[in-house]
Amino acid sequence: MTDRAFIEVRGAREHNLRNVSLDIPKRQLTVFTGVSGSGKSSLVFDTLAAEAQRQLNETFTAFVQGFLPHYGQPDVDRVANLNAPVVINQKRVGGGARSTVGTYTDIAAPLRVLFSRAGLPSAGPAFAYSFNTPQGMCPECEGIGRTTQLDLNRLLDRSLSLNGGAIQHPDFKPGKWLWKTYALSGLFDLDRPVQDYSEHDLHLLLHGRDLKVSLGEINMTYEGLVDRFERMYLKKDAAAMSDRSRAVFEQFVTGGTCPVCGGARLNAAALASRIEGCNIAELADLEATELLAFLRGLSDPAAARVAGHLAQRLSHLVEIGLGYLSLSRETATLSGGEGQRLKLVRHLGNSLTDMLYILDEPSVGLHARDVSRLTGLLGALRDKGNTVLVVEHDPDVILAADHVVDLGPGAGARGGEVVFQGPVAALLEAGTLTGRHLGQPLPLKAQVRAPTGWLHVAGARLHNLKDVTVDIPTGVLTVVTGVAGSGKSTLIHDVFLPLHPDAVVVDQSRVTTNSRSAPATYTGIMDPIRKAFAKASGQSPSLFSFNSEGSCPNCAGLGVVYTDLAFMEGISTVCEVCEGQRFRPDVLRHQLRGQSISDVLNMTAGDALAFFTEKPVRAVLQAMTDVGLGYLTLGQPLSTVSGGEAQRLKLATELHKKGSVYVMDEPTTGLHLSDIGLLLGIIDRLVDGGNTVILIEHQLDVIRQADWLIDLGPEGGRAGGEVLYSGPPAGLRSVERSVTARYL
Repeated sequence: MTDRAFIEVRGAREHNLRNVSLDIPKRQLTVFTGVSGSGKSSLVFDTLAAEAQRQLNETFTAFVQGFLPHYGQPDVDRVANLNAPVVINQKRVGGGARSTVGTYTDIAAPLRVLFSRAGLPSAGPAFAYSFNTPQGMCPECEGIGRTTQLDLNRLLDRSLSLNGGAIQHPDFKPGKWLWKTYALSGLFDLDRPVQDYSEHDLHLLLHGRDLKVSLGEINMTYEGLVDRFERMYLKKDAAAMSDRSRAVFEQFVTGGTCPVCGGARLNAAALASRIEGCNIAELADLEATELLAFLRGLSDPAAARVAGHLAQRLSHLVEIGLGYLSLSRETATLSGGEGQRLKLVRHLGNSLTDMLYILDEPSVGLHARDVSRLTGLLGALRDKGNTVLVVEHDPDVILAADHVVDLGPGAGARGGEVVFQGPVAALLEAGTLTGRHLGQPLPLKAQVRAPTGWLHVAGARLHNLKDVTVDIPTGVLTVVTGVAGSGKSTLIHDVFLPLHPDAVVVDQSRVTTNSRSAPATYTGIMDPIRKAFAKASGQSPSLFSFNSEGSCPNCAGLGVVYTDLAFMEGISTVCEVCEGQRFRPDVLRHQLRGQSISDVLNMTAGDALAFFTEKPVRAVLQAMTDVGLGYLTLGQPLSTVSGGEAQRLKLATELHKKGSVYVMDEPTTGLHLSDIGLLLGIIDRLVDGGNTVILIEHQLDVIRQADWLIDLGPEGGRAGGEVLYSGPPAGLRSVERSVTARYL
């Protein structure tokens, strides 16, 4: 009889996995670790999670499956004894202007119910208190809280004529279709400056309507410039626009708080309804800890009963270290770490047991104090009878595991094996990269560099910053620390960087990962590579692009052909025309120093560094090698790289740029303990070269190696926003109010 106390994996070969077989104990906390690119995500997400989700979807009818996401069958012989999965990945919490902490976590729903039961005067049922329904939203801003108006002086240069380009928006340039709707209408003198128009003609240009005009053979109804702009641009959600469209749109508008609702998003009836003097918008603006105290102090017994469920949901926010967030905070403004924990909040309140929870680096963006809270929550999920699988690098999370699976020994083609599995105590003795570095934290830096100068920030009061004045030293490594929400990102990203726009920034934004992007395209070296081939062959550079002229017509340059099987999982097969080489045969005949463009894309960064003599290409390849990505092939789809590899690829893209100030936001995200030394080596070379490096970081080894620390706090939200310490690392230990000092 099969032992059902384990999830059995047999013969996993997804991506770089080398026929991996193992037994994962159920109802325990298992942490998967190993260097970035060793195969952790391939095993946990691309094999276990994908198979669990695929099998769960197959329990639904074919009709329902057509509406569900499709999960391909992973390359594995067998996975047995799976539970129903709950997958919490690293994708950033999205949502437009209507998505808030309250709506994303569904905590806003019981708050609306509370007001529908106990609010006086009542606005009606719960949906009458929602800014996302017609019954509750402010009629002026339609529930956004902000209004955007056309700045006519920016859109229309009245000193010019229509033929001279009076309408400044690029979609209305002379010769374009939208320009023709005015120029060919026969209503205006095209060569007269707009400022010389009569009052009637100006009104016709801006606000005319209900006129039939003929544009050649096309008859249409005329629409004034202002009305057309508002219909085409203002009434669209800016979050749904492309980056280009949004950038153009923002040139011609001014925005501000809605004058009707004052930014509260709701209509007058919803805002007039109050509980003990507060309306629903005022409560949503409170930090979670403050709202919790308000709910627990309610005197009305009926209100207190409804508030109990709401208080329980809020307590989960506080437990996970997000007590400083308000329910009205837009999810688009959250950091990666805050978004990760917010996902976890959605699952803490349920009473489901015997589930399979799969988490991808839940410690991202967490201070050491909050990591201990996180491990407690993971333990609570396990103690309810669930199986918890975590991909993680944080030593505190690894040490809290019941069982550890360590993959390696290296990354990419040098990884894909289970080098250790067992309890943490045995891992410390195992001699693997993880085991060796887990027991050897870096010491506090003894000899720190002396600043060469100072960059001043004075009187910063943005968000929760409390009139912060601080000097950031130049020529050294500065690490900005503090608990989540203490004001680190506000100080550096929102205050410091606008003062220093030339700084090179490596932020937390995700690397675009799709089947058409590759290290060569992402880092920008594909263009000089194509030019080098074009110069050697006398052909057009576009011929050497798998996204353009030279692509194989059968697979459109992907190298594989995807077949959609309706409600069944789709399949991909190697293109039989180009045999996976992506290009037409005539393109592959052209060579650069004996290699075709396909040969070059199949080279690793290390091999390509030895092959290329072109300086723009070598600079990036050297940076890729420096950050430990010499094993990645130039044409590998970015959808196959791990989070840590993507983070270092972003770093490599910025490293070769000329800059005197570098700002990096949690560069250790996705990095194994052994890679942190590599990262610090790169940063040391930057500083020794005369640059200033500023890190926002929680990783204790990095903090200990700083030349200068700026610690914010003491807590998050309104309880933060102060500079508790600024100076060499050794001095922080004596600061009693600093949470960082306790863990350092």
